[in-house]
Amino acid sequence: MNIKQMTSSRPYLLRALNEWILSNELTPHIVVDAAQNDVIVPQEFVESGKIVLNISPLAISGLNINDDFMCFSARFSGKAMDVIVPIKAVMAVYAKENGQGMVFTDQEVSGKQSQVHEKSKSKASERPVLKLVQ
Repeated sequence: MNIKQMTSSRPYLLRALNEWILSNELTPHIVVDAAQNDVIVPQEFVESGKIVLNISPLAISGLNINDDFMCFSARFSGKAMDVIVPIKAVMAVYAKENGQGMVFTDQEVSGKQSQVHEKSKSKASERPVLKLVQ
């Protein structure tokens, strides 16, 4: 059986979690791996290779989250800047006020689902054994 490779679930989860946080009237923040290629963020705010960005509508404008990149305009120390973050560089999204959200690992959620599927498939091929107990 040939299983089609699925696209990354990260952009879908990122959009959904951002909407969920905003719906609860909280402030969404993302953690970005600023060392990855094609990340355009203000380097003066990068600490230990990471940057935390407030992506609430009050802090930024023009938020666009597509399957490959997240981009928006923001002000840093009064200076306007276009921020571009590859989706794979987003390490987490969470609500500032309570920390609820999701941390993304290098391994996609879909990869974990695939592992679960493989385990369940192997268990399904095992024949049940009945034992008479007297």
